[in-house]
Amino acid sequence: MPEYYLGLMSGTSIDGIDAALVDLSNDVPVLLTAHTHPWPAQLHDRILETVTDPQSVSLQDAGALDAELGEQFADAALDLIANAGLKTRQITAIGSHGQTLFHAPEGHPAFSMQAGDANRIAERTGITTVADFRRRDIAAGGQGAPLVPAFHQAVFHDPSTPRAILNIGGMANLTLLPVDNKAITGFDTGPGNVLLDAWYRKHHRDNYDQSGAWARSGDLDESLLERLMEHPYFSQPPPKSTGREQFCLRWLEELLQEEHHTLPDVDVQRTLTEMTARSITGSLEQFGQPVTQVLVCGGGVHNDFLMQRLAALLPEQQVETTEKHGLHPNWVEAVAFAWLAKQTLEGKAGNVPHVTGANRAVILGAIYPGRIQQT
Repeated sequence: MPEYYLGLMSGTSIDGIDAALVDLSNDVPVLLTAHTHPWPAQLHDRILETVTDPQSVSLQDAGALDAELGEQFADAALDLIANAGLKTRQITAIGSHGQTLFHAPEGHPAFSMQAGDANRIAERTGITTVADFRRRDIAAGGQGAPLVPAFHQAVFHDPSTPRAILNIGGMANLTLLPVDNKAITGFDTGPGNVLLDAWYRKHHRDNYDQSGAWARSGDLDESLLERLMEHPYFSQPPPKSTGREQFCLRWLEELLQEEHHTLPDVDVQRTLTEMTARSITGSLEQFGQPVTQVLVCGGGVHNDFLMQRLAALLPEQQVETTEKHGLHPNWVEAVAFAWLAKQTLEGKAGNVPHVTGANRAVILGAIYPGRIQQT
């Protein structure tokens, strides 16, 4: 019998809600259907303004945004279920990551805030919803991120091939899977698409650099690259995670103003692409164990130029997407949160303490019951 779960994910790139419908009745998830539910333009702008300048947001604004995002997550789930020709009662549960508004794992106290009211998702859909995955790991002393390595281990481990799973979203993160399947590690490497998208958006009437074509046409500026790579995050040892709080357009613009204000815009884009590529490969070399395959997922796989730079910087590794290994790169994280929802409902841990820095393995998330079925 199939066991249907639905995963909802909106990442740091804020490019829409990824919704994935999955059969988790066996050890290997079967992706049935998926789509990206676009953010309404005005709501997208409000999310972007909130994460860019959180100090300007009132409690009223934050509460209203949380409620509106919950409605959008519910819409994304209902649309996907309808498109699949299923009934809501056939879905065991929804796992909703929410939209990260602020991530402060090094704060005092540490915290992470994801918006998208799960009460509204459960009420609108009638489906039990698991959400708020990050804060239990933080309460146990962890970073609250990355949370996908346990899923990567379950789905992509190969007993004969040491692998790295590389997710390139707004931020980029690595999961390292040794053949013995014991000491897996993982961490955020730094910016993925976030600065590339922000700089492109500043100079073009579009949200991202299609295939990396604009970056490819520019010239690499080694002096700027050196300054970018001086950010202390890159040398910080794991466990570690990051977000727009450290890597944002304001940080980039201030750095450019210091000594690179005459640099052509296109050369900045080229250099940012190189920073993303080198921060990933440098992290793999500095903090990882040897691997022979790097499987890539997330929106960054569609940046052909970035993928070419990664392959050039990793000549001894096979760099390819997760699609060749059973799961389309667009939907890996959405499927992961469906899988994490099942872990929660079954009373199983979802974090990897060695990855997040938590003092123990914990059951993640809060459970919001669906509607009671009337008999």
